[in-house]
This record gives sequence, C-alpha cells and structure tokens, in this order.
Amino acid sequence: MFFHKKETIHSVDIREPNPRFAQLLLEQFGGATGELTAALQYWVQSFHIENAGIKDMLQDIAVEEFGHLEMVGKMIEAHTKNVDQTEAYKSTLFALRGVGPHFLDSQGSAWTANYINEGGDVVRDLRANIAAEAGARQTYEELIKLAPDEGSKKTLVHLLTREISHTQMFMKALDSLGKLTDPYFGNIKPDETVDIYYNLSTSQPGNGSQVEERGPWNTEPTFRYVADPLKS
Repeated sequence: MFFHKKETIHSVDIREPNPRFAQLLLEQFGGATGELTAALQYWVQSFHIENAGIKDMLQDIAVEEFGHLEMVGKMIEAHTKNVDQTEAYKSTLFALRGVGPHFLDSQGSAWTANYINEGGDVVRDLRANIAAEAGARQTYEELIKLAPDEGSKKTLVHLLTREISHTQMFMKALDSLGKLTDPYFGNIKPDETVDIYYNLSTSQPGNGSQVEERGPWNTEPTFRYVADPLKS
C-alpha cells in the first residue's frame, strides 16, 4: 500500500521559467539515468532478496526515488507553465507534447524498461545500483552547471546529494555481506585464468607510443602478468 503526501521531500521553487532547461530535465524523468528507472529498479530488486534488512533498504530508497521523480516532474511543470507562446517554448519538445513532464528523455526518446538493470543475485544488483547512482549523479552535476535559476540549482544539488547517500548505503550493504571488494559471487568456480592479466595493448619503445604501465591491477601477488595469452 502506498500513501502520497502532497509535500515534496525537498522544496521546488522555480521563479524564472525556462522551457529549454525543462527539456534537459526530462533526462532525469524519462531518461536512462532518471528517477523512474531508479525507483522501479530498486523496487523490483527488493522482491528477489531474502535478506530482510537489504530488502527494507531497497524499498525505502525506491520510494524516495518516486519522491524524486515527483520533484523533477514539478520542476519541468514549473519551467514550462505559462510560457507556451514564447519562441523558447516553441523550440522544445513541449511544443508538440504539451507542458509538464513526459516519459521522454531530453532528446525525445521514449522511456523503456530496457533501462532497468535487475537480476536474481543481491551482490550483482547492489553493484548495478552503485553504477546507476553514479550515472544519475553525473547527469545532475551537468544539469547544475546549466541551471538558469537558483531555485533549480538548490533542488538539483539536493537530488545529487541523495545519489551520493544511496551509493554509500549500497556500499555498506555490500560490505555487510563481505562483498564490497570481493569480485567473486555466484556458484560457478572460475577457471585457472582468474589471476592472469593479459597485456594485449602492446607498444614498441622509442616510437612515441603509450608507455606500458604497471599497477596493482597487473602485478603480483594478485595477478600474473602475461604478454602473450597463446604462450601462457
């Protein structure tokens, strides 16, 4: 059961409507990194998970994401209201679709369930969620740079902040499972190549090409460095 409170979780105060910016905001309403995608992704994932604490966390965050969807929708509505006769409005997707939010991204592509990344493994899902939050955070960061008014900027900073908060929660959940840094999950034992780093982007010294780099990702004790996989 859901109950809707008419007050948003953070204030939305837009005093300078800008329909062109509203079109950019569609990215976080009906886009791949948007709030609808996140809300549905985390909600559906919660049904796969037996751990009661992580299930509860996913449902809490999913409901918060629905609240964020409402905030973005209200921003789009405010930026397109009473400006339908302006040239700026006529140059946007809203000229054909009408004011307010739509299930489109900023380029006019319709939202699709293909954006949702969920599976039957809690570790896999939590890692997918960390990536999803990173994508959303990056989009909000770019929107903040382009925000035409202070009210939009404040709301977007809050939304960006919550992406960081959710990332921390997902990381803590992974850590509680002992899987924050462990690359192994699932039931299939890896084969003998699991500790091999293949150097497949080789270069000849002295011709100005990129230097062969070494680091913890391709050195002992974690990895065996192999230049030619056919000779390993």
